[in-house]
Amino acid sequence: MVDTDGAAVTHGAVSDGVTIVGGGLAGCELALYLARRGVAVRLFEMKPARRTPAQISDALAELVCSNSFRSSSLSNAVGVIKEEMRRLDGALMALAEAARIPAGDAFAVDRERFSALVTAAVEAQPGIELVREEVERLPAGGEVVVATGPLTAPALAADLAARTGDASKLYFYDAIAPIVAADSVNLEVAYAASRYGKGGGADYLNCPLDAEQYARFVAAIREADRVAAHDFEEARFFEGCLPIEVMVARGEETLRYGCMKPVGLEDPRGRLPHAVVQLRAENLDRSAYNLVGFQTRLKWGDQARVLRMVPGLEEAEILRYGQIHRNTYIDSPSLLDEGFRLRREPRIRFAGQITGVEGYVESTACGLLLGMMMIAERRGAAPAIPPPSTAMGALHRHVLGTFRPPGTEKHGHVPSNIHWGLFPNLEGRARKADKKRLYGERALADLDAWIAGRAELARG
Repeated sequence: MVDTDGAAVTHGAVSDGVTIVGGGLAGCELALYLARRGVAVRLFEMKPARRTPAQISDALAELVCSNSFRSSSLSNAVGVIKEEMRRLDGALMALAEAARIPAGDAFAVDRERFSALVTAAVEAQPGIELVREEVERLPAGGEVVVATGPLTAPALAADLAARTGDASKLYFYDAIAPIVAADSVNLEVAYAASRYGKGGGADYLNCPLDAEQYARFVAAIREADRVAAHDFEEARFFEGCLPIEVMVARGEETLRYGCMKPVGLEDPRGRLPHAVVQLRAENLDRSAYNLVGFQTRLKWGDQARVLRMVPGLEEAEILRYGQIHRNTYIDSPSLLDEGFRLRREPRIRFAGQITGVEGYVESTACGLLLGMMMIAERRGAAPAIPPPSTAMGALHRHVLGTFRPPGTEKHGHVPSNIHWGLFPNLEGRARKADKKRLYGERALADLDAWIAGRAELARG
């Protein structure tokens, strides 16, 4: 077997070790990747001594929410990133295949079998020492990777907050607004304008509502079904990022005085709308926009129905749905370098959902990506970061925030699944119906070329 640097994968030989805290998807993927390439790994998992409120099993890589790794289609970004992980010798994708169950287009697994297979693989891998105890403070020396996921235990979370140098850099709830594809916004209705003309004139797209449209929109939010909070999630929200349904419950006009305030947003004909939904560019290419202030716990079906009531969004393609849930994550763009090292303490790195990626697949991919970077460094090679046109490269850009337009940093780092809005635009013109397929084809072709180039470099 040969890895992306063209070197043979070894089994059993060890070199300077790495401590990994967290036996979830990212931690296990990283541990197996490093150990198979001769790096000694000490993997800490706090179960069974302690579990988070979401966990019921003592196995590693427990799937706590569902048994789905989502779409398998290569016209879907999450399908492409799974295929990229296969081509990059990701361990967990092979184990997931062995636990796969029929689910149509979705990639679903028998979750107990999957976790059992991962646990067995880790326990059998030479070079991995599995330590089942809670880590309340990171070790004082040596290379450490934090892969503790979205429900990091309180003691360690406090230690991480102290190490970031600013407690505000560690978040405990994520409030995610929906993202829509730019080419699905009706620009005959939506118009470009910044409030009072400040900043660039095209910084925002604005979807205007009259009084009747606004009243119907508010009523639809009131009637929509919501995702129930888990037992471990208190129904507490920051005043600065209230769900739209909570704002509606406070009064009919609350949205108009909040995220839908029309003041300073006259349309091109000089008229002031009754209310406005603002869309802010999500990436440098402006191929995706997020709905400003529209974090929500509405169920996805109702969320799509309600959002498409907004003038200009009748045919919106939703790339990411809004959500709010308990989630410990760091402000990666301000804290980490390109190798996912903590700038203040470079021996400490981060992987998985704590970096601000969202979902089983993305967390696993983050662990694999970090493993590739760490092995390349140990071999004196160039950083092993795939091109931004690949799904793995796009994930790297998301963690570091480098895909976002300048000036949006003040809005903070928001966790995200992989989606086409994180990728650079396609070159040339393409029919809308072909774009997703072309994104996927480009990603895999560019990944194959990158792998071949690294192997050739290693041989030379």
